[in-house]
Amino acid sequence: MFEYEMQQLRQADRIREAEEQHQVAEALRGRRGRRNAEHEAEGRVSHTHRRFRFARAA
Repeated sequence: MFEYEMQQLRQADRIREAEEQHQVAEALRGRRGRRNAEHEAEGRVSHTHRRFRFARAA
């Protein structure tokens, strides 16, 4: 009986840890989304000509 109770406690602990990790990941996604929304108001900058950004040295 003791081993069964210990297994139940470990399982509950793993479930709690998984929920915490899920909440952290969700919060980070929310922060990224909010940060991207702030930058979208400024307008996107094209990076297609990054190679030619600076003039070549003589």
